[in-house]
Amino acid sequence: MHNDVSSTSVLPARPRWRSLVLGLSVVATALTFGACEDDPFGFNNWESFEDTVQLFSLARPELNLPSAYNFNRRSLHQVEAANASGQWDVALDTRGGQLVLLAPRVLGIDGQAGIAPLPNESFETIVEAPADSTLYITSAAVPVVTGQLYVIRTNQGTGSFGQRCTYYAKMEPLSADAELGLLEFRLDSNPICNSRDLIPPAN
Repeated sequence: MHNDVSSTSVLPARPRWRSLVLGLSVVATALTFGACEDDPFGFNNWESFEDTVQLFSLARPELNLPSAYNFNRRSLHQVEAANASGQWDVALDTRGGQLVLLAPRVLGIDGQAGIAPLPNESFETIVEAPADSTLYITSAAVPVVTGQLYVIRTNQGTGSFGQRCTYYAKMEPLSADAELGLLEFRLDSNPICNSRDLIPPAN
């Protein structure tokens, strides 16, 4: 009889333990999503990660030089490569003796990427990318000005959960040599789908 009572007292506890484990699993999953780029629950946690990049002008005679950049994936691309279409947001070229930034549409490539020059902003203090879509230049060359801030709106892509995502980044040219066809710039980007924040919430 003692064994029967013991069994009766233990069995009802099992569903409660399962509920607790399930609850912890849901919390863990939610926290994991909160750290992901394309969080469907609306978390906006990310950390600043400044980087420095070099691009070569399309006007240079050498082939296979990285002349374009994807600001979300933080990857260099060769514009002339067969699979480059749709993979980059900004390319570098030389026009009229000056280095210029080009969105894909300038080269006849379909895309939503745009460049917003913001001469009155600084890299350290800009809080948010402009909401006004007219500020993003998509169909004309944008002159490179050393020390000036530019906000980049990336091409649209499909997020981890199937939604359409645009990402935003800031860049500042550090050195620009039109004769060599070489640009060095620093950047930081927000990895959160459709978020225009340019400074992490913790900052």
